[in-house]
Amino acid sequence: MVAPEFVAGLADIEDFSHVYLVYHLHKVSRVTLVTKPFMQDKEHGVFATRSPCRPNPIGLSIVRLVSRDGGTLIVKGADMLDGTPLLDIKPYTRRFDNISTERNGWQDEVDDATAAKLGVRNYCNRHLSSAE
Repeated sequence: MVAPEFVAGLADIEDFSHVYLVYHLHKVSRVTLVTKPFMQDKEHGVFATRSPCRPNPIGLSIVRLVSRDGGTLIVKGADMLDGTPLLDIKPYTRRFDNISTERNGWQDEVDDATAAKLGVRNYCNRHLSSAE
């Protein structure tokens, strides 16, 4: 949630189509250094996955910013739990953030059909509001 004392910091954010959300994975109850990602039945180091069971439980998502209403941001594509503590919001910009990759690690081993099937997580619109 965006605390009321930080609402002024949202000025002009609606001019961006996408934003980064940085958040605390507050429901993580265990840490693992090796894990099986949901798209593959093979173990990998946690830093080569997007597993939430990390030594430092910080999450990062790029979401579509649909609209802003005062201290409330309407976003699409959020992959965090409702009530997750939001640490920061940063604009995504193609000038600095649009990088074409040459290697995608173990994900290059997952075929497109499997990735499409397993990658759909029923995302929904999320509302990020000022604390009341």
